[in-house]
Amino acid sequence: MRYRFLFLDRDGVINKKIENDYVRTWQNFEFITGSLEAIRGLRGLFDRIFIVTNQRGVGKGVMTELHLKDIHDRMLRQITESAVNIDGIYSCVDIFEESSCRKPNTGMALLAQRDFPEVDFSMSIVVGDSITDMEFGKRLGMKTVFIGTKYRISNELIDIVEGSLFDFYLGLFNDRYKNLLY
Repeated sequence: MRYRFLFLDRDGVINKKIENDYVRTWQNFEFITGSLEAIRGLRGLFDRIFIVTNQRGVGKGVMTELHLKDIHDRMLRQITESAVNIDGIYSCVDIFEESSCRKPNTGMALLAQRDFPEVDFSMSIVVGDSITDMEFGKRLGMKTVFIGTKYRISNELIDIVEGSLFDFYLGLFNDRYKNLLY
C-alpha cells in the first residue's frame, strides 16, 4: 500500500516547542534543524500534506488569532521558498478537551477531508510529538509516527518512533518501515 496523505503536527515536529509556554509570535518560532528539508522531500512522496495543530494559547488569550495567522503565513512563506506547497493548515484554538477539533478528536482531519474529498485516512500517516497526536491518528485509522524519545517503550498507539521529522523522512528510504508501511 502506498500512503498518499500526510498530517503533521506543528510544535515539536516542524518548529521547536516552547515547554510550558506557547509560540506566541514569529520571533518565538524556530524551525527544527532538518524540518524544511524533510518537508521538501516528503512533498515528493505524498499527494497531500496538511498541518494540524492545537493552539490553545489563542483560546486562553495569551496570543491572538492575528498572531497565529502571522506565524502560519510566515512559516508557509519559508516553506514555499523551499519549493514546497502545504495543502492546508488546520488549527484548533479551543481550550476545552471536548472540542471536536481539538486533538485527539478528529475535527481538523475531517475538515481537511471536506476540503480535499480524496483524502482516505487508511492511506494516511500522522507525525506528531504527543500521545494525543497518536490517538488522533488511530481514531481515524492512520499509521502513526511519534517524534521524540519520550516513548521508546512499546505503546499500542505508536507505529514508528523517530528522533525528528528528518529522521522519519530518511527512514522511508530503507527497510526499517517495510513491514509497517507497505
